[in-house]
Amino acid sequence: MLKVALLSYWHVHAGDYARQATKHPDTEIVALWDEDSERGEKQAQALSVPFYASLDELLAQKDIDGVIVTTPTNMHRDVMVKVAQAGKHIFTEKVIASTLKECNEILDAIAKNNVKLTVSLPRLNDRYTLAIQEILRQELLGQLTLVRVRLSHNGATGGWLPDRFFHLEECGGGALIDLGCHPMYLTRLLLGVPESVSAHYGHITGKEVEDNAVSVLKYADGALGIVEAGFVNAFSPFCIEVHGTDGTLLYGFPDDKLLLRTTKQGEEAAKEWKVQEQPPQAPSAYEQWVDHIKNNTTADENIALALDLTRLMEASNLSVQQNQAVRLEDLNR
Repeated sequence: MLKVALLSYWHVHAGDYARQATKHPDTEIVALWDEDSERGEKQAQALSVPFYASLDELLAQKDIDGVIVTTPTNMHRDVMVKVAQAGKHIFTEKVIASTLKECNEILDAIAKNNVKLTVSLPRLNDRYTLAIQEILRQELLGQLTLVRVRLSHNGATGGWLPDRFFHLEECGGGALIDLGCHPMYLTRLLLGVPESVSAHYGHITGKEVEDNAVSVLKYADGALGIVEAGFVNAFSPFCIEVHGTDGTLLYGFPDDKLLLRTTKQGEEAAKEWKVQEQPPQAPSAYEQWVDHIKNNTTADENIALALDLTRLMEASNLSVQQNQAVRLEDLNR
């Protein structure tokens, strides 16, 4: 049985990960630390586990095997480097860090201390993602020309998103670096790493961070990726468009259906949209993390995608600040 500690209840998904850890047959929650002591003590009491006011003291406990990191984003670098140096395995909420430089410092500490890292990128494991990847492997769309992924809710206008999610220093951004992570890593998954990024942020509600965002990824072969996110839309469905020279895939307009239209399957098939089967869900990121610890394997693809996610988010923020496209090769490492 792996003994796991929760590090902070800052993130809105902290409770979700606590439930996953509790339900998993091979893990149990044994401790909690929070940068907000009052919040931490309350959550520790609810979980019937000890609360540690000192992160160093918690990490000194020899019976703790790993941690779940759901701290403010601006604490990720310092917390995860310290955790890795203590030899504890890490499951973390996205993004790994706010900048590529901080990401590399975390990954360096993880490599030096033989720590197993997995980042929560949950939509990689969803049925529609697995189905889209299989269709692309069959080259049914021809050369890809454009991918557009949108995810938005009304967390700002509906008043249900915590105020701390609008603090620039803690979050490193707003709608894009939070909700927009999912469209961003999916676009990266389908199109690869772009040459440059151009982003535009909107401030509908006047918050410190953007609540409406678009980031455009430009590729050497002429393809484009469009990533959209927002906190200000009441009925905006999660949707994916994948376009190619010979076909198109559509998902979520608004139903949980994956539609394909392609010239690659004959003239008759090209006349209409066909609903595609979706395979079973893959194991969750948390389940994968536990398996990596038990089997002494590494989450190479997950970590590579998470690293690129930080690169793309940093480039988007810099694009808005500089009002110009930002080349990924120019980021500070």
